[in-house]
Amino acid sequence: MNLELLESFGQNYPEEADGTLDCISMALTCIFNRWGTLLAVGCNDGRIVIWDFLTRGIAKIISAHIHPVCSLCWSRDGHKLVSASTDNIVSLWDVLTGDCDQRFRFPSPILKLQYHPRDLDKVLVCPMKSAPVLLTLSDSKHVVLPVDDDSDLNVVAAFDRRGEYIYTGNAKGKILVLNTDTQDLMASFRVTTGTSNTTAIKSIEFARKGSCFLINTADRIIRVYDGREILTCGRDGEPEPMQKLQDLVNRTPWKRCCFSGDGEYIVAGSARQHALYIWEKSIGNLVKILHGTRGELLLDVAWHPVRPIIASISSGVVSIWAQNQVENWSAFAPDFKELDENVEYEERESEFDIEDEDKSEPEQTGVDAAEDEEVDVTSVDPIVAFCSSDEELEDFKALLYLPIAPEVEDPEENPFGPPPDAAVQTAPAEDGSSHTGGGDKKQRQPSSEGAPPKKKGRTTTIIELQGVPSDEVHPLLGVKGDSKSKKKTAGRPKGSKGSLVSQSYKQHDIVGLD
Repeated sequence: MNLELLESFGQNYPEEADGTLDCISMALTCIFNRWGTLLAVGCNDGRIVIWDFLTRGIAKIISAHIHPVCSLCWSRDGHKLVSASTDNIVSLWDVLTGDCDQRFRFPSPILKLQYHPRDLDKVLVCPMKSAPVLLTLSDSKHVVLPVDDDSDLNVVAAFDRRGEYIYTGNAKGKILVLNTDTQDLMASFRVTTGTSNTTAIKSIEFARKGSCFLINTADRIIRVYDGREILTCGRDGEPEPMQKLQDLVNRTPWKRCCFSGDGEYIVAGSARQHALYIWEKSIGNLVKILHGTRGELLLDVAWHPVRPIIASISSGVVSIWAQNQVENWSAFAPDFKELDENVEYEERESEFDIEDEDKSEPEQTGVDAAEDEEVDVTSVDPIVAFCSSDEELEDFKALLYLPIAPEVEDPEENPFGPPPDAAVQTAPAEDGSSHTGGGDKKQRQPSSEGAPPKKKGRTTTIIELQGVPSDEVHPLLGVKGDSKSKKKTAGRPKGSKGSLVSQSYKQHDIVGLD
């Protein structure tokens, strides 16, 4: 499809539900690649399901973890995928082969992962009750980022659009802007609620285009800032937000917020129900509320990078929201007229003549000029939607689509490997610890070509963090067992309604791990 024709002259946000994606197991988190051609979904049984978004079909299933996948992120070129599970393990995957390239074990649960927007060797990790960690993949080293208050370690972090700076926010509303390479403090400010009271930072999200970013806080207000103004104000600055977005009627807390692909709209998912609120960034007005099934809790929201499409997750199913497409044939043929009722046609006098006597002679100069002009049919112009503002060409090494081989239901013979009986017998022994989460035939077919031995031989790098408690439970899993810990987990900024979510997944967890 030619992306030049996608420019709409009306609204550029979804209006209605456009079906669902069923991952067989329960979905927990999702993320689009940079072009929106592939959608990675992290599931409750530890699998990563990669959907071809154009065909709405499953392109690949990676048996990634034993425990539920809680966070995912694509690399810039689309060849790598980094994932985190609720058992504190971070893994790096080769998307084409499905092999695990590297694995890291952290002392506490991982709340968020983010690949560096430009550098394929750096990953930002936000462990629970710990300062954010910057991983270097090539040498498996890590750097703990500085924090404002050592006693407050409920810190979230995010790269800016180009990865030059890292923005961190704590439970006291303090935002730090750090240089990615040197970790030096470049700017800082505090988010206040109008008075001297501060509010906890729940998440920081950057737009794909422009310099804007949003901060989701515990006071149920989404604040939109300009990154250039933040850097200009410097340390302990007092920048004013461009917009303050909130639900004044219901006082809705926000589970997940993100920008549209062009950065003109902001979508926020309610933490109370399956409802998506869409605002126009420039004006700050609410333009649409999308309601899902009543009684469901929202887990994740992702906006397509190029099209006005939103993917949301609730009750383990990925819901797709898109625009209502109306056919308009007159847009393709200027002379085409749409009629409400039959009209008697009046024939022109020269309509069926072999040669039109009344036709005026065209100017010869124009026709000769058109015949002499050479048309370039070999060079390919870059698609503007796929290029960044500081890039002139597309990345031709990028992984846009995954090759899919046809599935053979009952092959008569297997000339390219051991007999089917032998493959089934040896599969559990080869899979090792990283494959107990999956058990169906579709999942084992792609992994029987030599990948499991590589995964078994992959060493795990232990990431040691000083003073970080090792008995924390991920908010997705919820409670530790007693009523005191239940109250404690419910009060955490990132774990609101976490115990409710865990109840719907707990039974499925046990079944998936058998």
